[in-house]
Amino acid sequence: MNNDINLKVNIAGLELKNPVIAASGTFGFGREYSRYFDLNALGGISVKGLTLKPRKGNPPPRIAETPMGILNSVGLQNPGIETFIEKEIPFLRKFDTAIIANASGNSLEDYERIVEMLSDSDIDAIELNLSCPNVKEGCMVFGTSAQGINTVVSRVKKLAKKPLIVKLTPNVTDIAEMAKAAEAAGADSVSLINTLLGMAIDAKTRRPVLGNVTGGLSGPAVKPVALRMVYEVSKAVSIPVIGMGGISNGTDAVEFLLAGASAVMVGTAGFVDPMAWVNTVEGIKAYMQENNVSSVTELIGGLIV
Repeated sequence: MNNDINLKVNIAGLELKNPVIAASGTFGFGREYSRYFDLNALGGISVKGLTLKPRKGNPPPRIAETPMGILNSVGLQNPGIETFIEKEIPFLRKFDTAIIANASGNSLEDYERIVEMLSDSDIDAIELNLSCPNVKEGCMVFGTSAQGINTVVSRVKKLAKKPLIVKLTPNVTDIAEMAKAAEAAGADSVSLINTLLGMAIDAKTRRPVLGNVTGGLSGPAVKPVALRMVYEVSKAVSIPVIGMGGISNGTDAVEFLLAGASAVMVGTAGFVDPMAWVNTVEGIKAYMQENNVSSVTELIGGLIV
């Protein structure tokens, strides 16, 4: 492999050694996957969605397998921000990878407080979750309207001492409008897409498969939608875009970079192959080698149309 290949990318002042980030919700806090590979291989880790207080999440069943993907309605089960700061950040700091804290809230005041606390902690960036489709209160209300996004982002931006990444939901009529609202309110970056709202039904029992009835669809099935939305958003805003949705390998990641993403997040693929993140990094390297690309930034927005 060509050692001259440069995988570094910059997201709103945050330099990543490579453009591959573990997506929030699928990677926990990294402890389980650290048994499979060296977390130093990652550009960054977006940790499990955090709330002010611990959450038990939604009633089971929480996961349903679908063709080319999964539905989840975990409901942001997490230990709460104080436990994260006390126990998980010290673990993650053992590795040379960026720590991105995913923040969720049920009210404006929740968002403000959690952003304040995260800003004073030893993390590298904050990913503001306005798009979680399986929490009934808060997230969907804020994330599905430009006004809601503008309100939350403008309020928390005043308190954020770290780069602020706004995670967008695809469950809207115009994703570009939502991205522009986030940018106008002060977002340093946007990440997309979160899961598509879906459901599964058991015809034998005539009941929903998920305990929460509906859930978020992720995996290869959503990739074409995600690619289209990343392409549209990258043309609508000037801030960096982080792309995700069905990325399983290096080729998938390169496609998102060509569509305009400055970095990518890999999530559901890790449930199939715990080495998915490492393989994605190596796949990007291989593509660059084969196509005489010296810096990964040359690929960003390089789609020929």
